[in-house]
Amino acid sequence: MILSGYERMIAKRYLLPGKGEGFIFLVAGISLFAVMLGVAALIIVMSVMNGFRAELFSKVVGLNGHAVVQGYGGRLPNWQEIVAAAKETPGVTAAVPLIEQPLMVSHNGRVEGILVRGMRRQDILENAVLRGNEIAGSLEALRPGAQNVAIGVRLAESLGATVGSQISLISPQGRTTPFGTVPRIVAYNVAAVFEVGVYDYDKAFVVMPIEDAQTLLMLGDDVGMVEVETVDPDRVGEILAPLAAAVAGQAVVADWKSMNSALFEALSVERVAMFVILSLIILVAVFNILSSLIMLVRAKTRDIAILRTMGASRASLVKIFVTVGTTIGALGIIAGLILGAIALYFRQPVVNFVQIVTGQELWDPSIRFLTELPSKTDPFEVVAVTIMALAFSFLATLYPAYKAASTDPVQVLRYE
Repeated sequence: MILSGYERMIAKRYLLPGKGEGFIFLVAGISLFAVMLGVAALIIVMSVMNGFRAELFSKVVGLNGHAVVQGYGGRLPNWQEIVAAAKETPGVTAAVPLIEQPLMVSHNGRVEGILVRGMRRQDILENAVLRGNEIAGSLEALRPGAQNVAIGVRLAESLGATVGSQISLISPQGRTTPFGTVPRIVAYNVAAVFEVGVYDYDKAFVVMPIEDAQTLLMLGDDVGMVEVETVDPDRVGEILAPLAAAVAGQAVVADWKSMNSALFEALSVERVAMFVILSLIILVAVFNILSSLIMLVRAKTRDIAILRTMGASRASLVKIFVTVGTTIGALGIIAGLILGAIALYFRQPVVNFVQIVTGQELWDPSIRFLTELPSKTDPFEVVAVTIMALAFSFLATLYPAYKAASTDPVQVLRYE
């Protein structure tokens, strides 16, 4: 919409308060502030939701792969053949044998439930989630036969264990005696403490070389499952369909969607619900723009009539008031984008500050899964929010602009 020189001048004057128009300016300022808060809230919430999903996905998939080939009875005797078949499947980038078994651990009289994870040494060192996240010790010390393990930081805190501590893993599959089965208890040294950022993993995982896990669980040369990664996690079912058919009868293929379906579906539903709810904030702010423009039109009725008698067209008046309202909305959107960016950058310090002031733990990792508030801003969502807010602002100007353009100068100036 192109404005002439006098149209720009009048629109600029109407944006600033005139004599006796302080209340109108206040309403317009509140409208701008409301648009700013609505846009900022929408961007902040959507970015946090995106970050939450992305962090969970990277951590869950980083440790569990895009899919697992699970043997019946928790054992895969022919895992070498399955690994070879998986690697030959088009779209598969990696196939890793591993063992996962829930056991118990004890240290200094404390007992905790754990999840033992046996992996080949090279796979441990190349795992992006584990490697580089050691907060004490080193994964290099995990060598077959060395009786060394790595444990999560939350588990270490619960047990009171540190690097160099000796912990005992308790397996119910032990020796059979005339009095029943005696649990198998094996001592291991804590060689590393890691923090992957997911509370459940940091609280339960004990990582060891796969050979030590086979010995502990008396599996011989068997493994529990084969972890598979693909080129596209969203197409994992389609990519692994040939592998699922090949291992039918001896194993099942479970992808990340089925293993974590409830969690990710809940996040998707909550994301849509939050978008709709927060969009209402912008809609309410737009109604404030509508009311401020209606008040402005009523206050400027005499000026509008004079402009009409001086030759101003109806289209010019429409453009003037549309420009005024859209400018208020645009300024609010820009301020909201800036506020949202600042809030996201300082999100964790803000959460920590509020926790200190209120004395309440707002981000309990045992409930939220992640140890810190995540964020991932999607540029397309930012553009969509901006366009939506700008479109609402534009639509709110149409009625006041129409009323201004339909002003009859004869009726207004009859008694002037």
